[in-house]
Amino acid sequence: MEHESLRKVMKAVADKSMDIETALKKLSNLPFEDMGFARVDHHRALRKGYAEVIFCQNKTPQQVLAISKSLMAHGETVFGTRASKETLDLVKRKIKGVEINAIGRCFWKKSKHWKKKGDNKGTIIIASAGTADLPVVEEAKSTVEVLGHPCHILNDVGVAGIHRLFAHHQELHDASVIIVVAGMEGALPSVVAGLVASPVIAVPTSVGYGSHLGGLVPLFAMLNSCASGLTVVNIDNGFGAGYAAVLMNAR
Repeated sequence: MEHESLRKVMKAVADKSMDIETALKKLSNLPFEDMGFARVDHHRALRKGYAEVIFCQNKTPQQVLAISKSLMAHGETVFGTRASKETLDLVKRKIKGVEINAIGRCFWKKSKHWKKKGDNKGTIIIASAGTADLPVVEEAKSTVEVLGHPCHILNDVGVAGIHRLFAHHQELHDASVIIVVAGMEGALPSVVAGLVASPVIAVPTSVGYGSHLGGLVPLFAMLNSCASGLTVVNIDNGFGAGYAAVLMNAR
């Protein structure tokens, strides 16, 4: 349940257009709903400002659909990440008006109370080292935008052609938060963090040749960066980077 939904219930009780028993029924599943295979946290939007996000990996499409419907029934924005093609196909058929980012493996259905939360905030930039990092970039982008903040993408600006990055120096300096996504040797976040005053969030990806070790090499490189103020999330964690960027931007 989002703040506006709760506010409407409380107002209705206050002006006597809703009786207490009806209000209790609407609030009966707070703080969570036990669905047997999942306990859906309907209190999260009240507690953190954003509804629970569905991590779809290893859930069946039917389980994801059931959780989505539960969130919708409580007036919450639905956002699913790491969704398989089968899951995306099912929610597209069963949820009217659902939006899908197939590359980022995400889907969402905004509640009627959804609104932009970053109108008076700065822009979050997501910079990627290469096109191969695009699935992680798109996951981060979807996260930022569904949570209501402005976002701008700089694709394919890796260190192999560093002039491509420098062509965007003004955008980088104007950004409030920058997410930098890179695989291979993971050098791009250090370069960016050494150029700007804003917080930089580094995302290592599992893109690279054999000695890249599935993302461990860029992860360690980012963790050992000499550039001050660099924050690092886990391998391929575009969602975590996007969520953290939104929290920073909201402050």
